[in-house]
Amino acid sequence: MAAILFSSPANGVEVTRVTANRDEIYISGQADRQEIGVAEVAPYHPTNELTVAVVGTAEGKRNFTLKIPRFDGLRDRLYSGFFAFTKTNGVGSVGGEIHYVEEMRGVAKYDEPFPHVTSKKGLQVQMTDDAIALGVKHAGLNVDLSSLVDLSNTAGAPTRQLDGVTYHFRQAYVEALDERAKKLSDAGMVVTLILLCYENGDPAINKIMLHPKYSANAPHRLSAFNTVTPDGLRYFKACIEFLVDRYSQPGQPHGRAVNFIVGNEVNTHWEWANLGEATMEEFAEDYLRTVRVCNTAAHKISANARVYISLEHHWNVRYDGPAHSFEGRPFVDYFGARAKAGGDFGWNLAFHPYPEDLTDPRTWRDKTATLTMDTRRITFKNLEMLPYYFNRKELLFDGKQRHIILSEQGFNTRGEPDGELWQAAGYCYAYYKIARIPGIDSFILHRQVDYRDEGINLGLWTRNEKSQSPAEPERKKKIYEVFKEADTPQWKEAFAFALPVIGIKSWDEVRPKTERELRRMLK
Repeated sequence: MAAILFSSPANGVEVTRVTANRDEIYISGQADRQEIGVAEVAPYHPTNELTVAVVGTAEGKRNFTLKIPRFDGLRDRLYSGFFAFTKTNGVGSVGGEIHYVEEMRGVAKYDEPFPHVTSKKGLQVQMTDDAIALGVKHAGLNVDLSSLVDLSNTAGAPTRQLDGVTYHFRQAYVEALDERAKKLSDAGMVVTLILLCYENGDPAINKIMLHPKYSANAPHRLSAFNTVTPDGLRYFKACIEFLVDRYSQPGQPHGRAVNFIVGNEVNTHWEWANLGEATMEEFAEDYLRTVRVCNTAAHKISANARVYISLEHHWNVRYDGPAHSFEGRPFVDYFGARAKAGGDFGWNLAFHPYPEDLTDPRTWRDKTATLTMDTRRITFKNLEMLPYYFNRKELLFDGKQRHIILSEQGFNTRGEPDGELWQAAGYCYAYYKIARIPGIDSFILHRQVDYRDEGINLGLWTRNEKSQSPAEPERKKKIYEVFKEADTPQWKEAFAFALPVIGIKSWDEVRPKTERELRRMLK
C-alpha cells in the first residue's frame, strides 16, 4: 500500500456509504472527475495533515463503488473509516467526511431475536434472588472495563482473539458477572450492561484504559473511554467483543445481555465521564467515536444487540460550567447530525429523569420540568417530552424512533416522618406515567439498597448502619411492596395510598399527554 500526505479540502468528491459483508467492504461515493483515490483511517485519525494508507482508486464522473477485502491479513477493517481524495503533485485533497461502515450484511455471529418481556419494571440489581422475587423484568449491571482486563495474561483466564492478538480478562471478575447475568436472564429479565471505566490501582491499566486527557481531579474516578490511542482502541474493542460474545451465545451458558450503555451521564462529563475540561463539541466528537466503535463491535457479534448513549435530566440547562457539562438537547442534536455525517447507525438513549431536586421524591412538584420545547429539565413530571422530541425526523433511524430506556433514576427517602411515604408515592406517580408513554422500553430503578456513600437514600431497602458494608440490607421500606405490585393486576390497590399524597383524586389527572396532544400544544 502507498501512503500520501493530505492537507487541503476537495469539493465535489466524497464517500457517501460504506457497507460490509463477511468478506468484503463496499465503499460508494460521488466524484466530479474521472479518477479519485480512497484512503483508510483508524477511528481516532482526523484528515488534516495526515499520512494514511490508500486502499484503492475508483473511476466515474458521478458515482463510484470500490470493493476491498474486509480483512487486511488478520486485521478486521470493519472498524475503519474511509474517505475519497484527489491528488496533485503528490499532495492529496480530502473530499467530504470520513465515512464508516453503516450497514453489515451477514456479519453478525449470532442472530437471536431481542427478548420480549411483559412490562417496563426494572432495577439496578444488587441482590439477585430478591430481584427475582420482586418480579423484575429489566436488570441493570455495572461493568468496569478497567477491572475486566488482565494485562498479566494469566493462564486459564478468559480470552478474546482480535486482529491476531489474544486479550486476557480477569477470571474472578468475569465469573462474578456470569453468575449475576445468568440468574437474571434465566429468570426472564432483559439484562443491560452499563459500561464504565474507573481509575485503577494499576498504573499500567490506567495508561491503556483511561482517556489521555483524564484529570486526576475527577470527582468520582470515572474516565471517558480511551479510544484515542492505538492501545486504548484495541483494548476497548476487545472488551466489547468479549462481553457481547460471552452474553449472546446460543443456550446462554453464561447468561444473556442485550443492552450496552456507553458510559454514564455524559452531559455532566467532568463528574461521570471525565476527559478533562472540554466543550460540548469536543466531548461529542470523542464520545461519538467511542459509541460508534462499541456499536460496530456489538453488531459484529450480535445482530440484535442495542447500544445506548447516557444522559441525565438537564435538557436546556447545564449542571455545571461550560467546560464541565452541557445541555442535553443541543448535545443530542449535534451528536445525531455528526453521526449521520459519518454514516448513521442505531445508537439509542439511556436517560435518567431524576426529580429536579434529587433529595425530594415529590417529582410531581417539579417546576423546571414543563411541557415546552425550552423546558430546563426532563423529569418524571414531563417525561412524555422525551419520546416526542426523539420522534422528530432528524433523529429517526431507518424511519423509526430510536429506543429509549430509563436506566438509572430513583427517589430519596427524606429524614422526615413522611419520608418513606413520599418516596413510595413518587414511584407510583412515575410508574403510572411511564407505563402509558409509548416509546419508552423500560424503567430501571436505582437502587435496591440505600448506599452509604451516595448522600441520598434511594433504596427499596434501608441499609444496616452498624455494618462495615456500604449497602448491607436491613429492612424493606414502603416502596418495596409498591414496586412489587407495580406491573400486576393489583397495582390500583397498591397505589391508592398515593392519590391524596400527590393531591389528586384519580390517576387520570396525571395521565401523560399523547403525541397528538403535544403537537397541538407545541405548535
